[in-house]
Amino acid sequence: MSENKTILGMDGGANQIAVDRVISELRSGRPVLVHAGRSHVMVVGVESLDPRLAARLNALARGRSRLVLPAPRLRRLGLERTEPGVIALPTIDLARVASLSFETGARFDAPVAALSALDRAALEIVRLALILPAVVVLPVTAKAAAESGLLMAEAAAIFEYRGRSAVVMSIVGRAPVPLEGAPDTEFVVFRGGEGLRDQVAIVIGKPDFSKPVTVRLHSACLTGDLFGSLKCDCGDQLRHTAQFMAQNGGGVLLYLDQEGRGNGLSNKMRAYKLQSQGFDTYDADEVLGFDHDQRAFDFAAEMLKQLGVASVRVMTNNPVKIAALRAAGLEVASDQRILGRMNDHNVRYLASKRDRAGHYIDVDQLTVYGAGND
Repeated sequence: MSENKTILGMDGGANQIAVDRVISELRSGRPVLVHAGRSHVMVVGVESLDPRLAARLNALARGRSRLVLPAPRLRRLGLERTEPGVIALPTIDLARVASLSFETGARFDAPVAALSALDRAALEIVRLALILPAVVVLPVTAKAAAESGLLMAEAAAIFEYRGRSAVVMSIVGRAPVPLEGAPDTEFVVFRGGEGLRDQVAIVIGKPDFSKPVTVRLHSACLTGDLFGSLKCDCGDQLRHTAQFMAQNGGGVLLYLDQEGRGNGLSNKMRAYKLQSQGFDTYDADEVLGFDHDQRAFDFAAEMLKQLGVASVRVMTNNPVKIAALRAAGLEVASDQRILGRMNDHNVRYLASKRDRAGHYIDVDQLTVYGAGND
């Protein structure tokens, strides 16, 4: 019996599986349940609301629903908050919910209360699902939860999900893939981490893993890496890194599925639209309810360890990546900058990363190029 439980994932993994399934449901636009003991709530991502669903929820909630918002969004509504908060919804009015959740220029229109553990778990699960971090929550009875047919996850499992997922990484495929300028290259595909997304380690050349290995942690950027967007320097960084490694003893480039600083592609496009209206990259994220950076790099360190890397020479401008690798137990023997080209479209973005996130970007270079162009 115990062997069967292990095979079926019942040795403590069932709760983790439930979170995976709930994440998928939320991304599909369907409500889910979160519980702690016999207390249950229904959770609906704000971006999934439509008139039909709102009417059904209103009938079920009977005035007891609430809107859970993260601290960055509450600050944008005019509150000095470092913690998320809850706003009562006597009725789920779509226009009001949209205004409070993501519209520019909105102000809070009711008292903001502290979160319960279930509210906090609801906010965390929508973050894991890479949808807008604003959620409608309504209490339901245990009986109603059992009869609803909705997928359910335990609050404690949601809070533990990130940490548990980081170390559940496995290699699912590898093959030589010659690149222009780096013909001796192997792609190693890992599966795991948050949402079981595929992550890629690109081993360029023949690095000596018994010595410090040149490494870059590169978060995927569809617009910059693939289409050459002028709004960032990501594509240049990616290609310059591969070229440098090919010409300097090889290295490992981790291509991580963390679009938009971990906010997801749809939220990145929402932020880009706000940037076109005058917001800088971090202010745009705050309007949507995000902190400056949602990414975690512990699973990236696990990928390196599984490849046999113990010491790194990291190519980055981001001090957070350096600290994350050290915290995960890797030796950081050195770090070096990797810069892309600056232009009229990205100089403000680069200056914001330097000034607001502490990235190591040359001040004089930005000042000279940015004069009259910001």
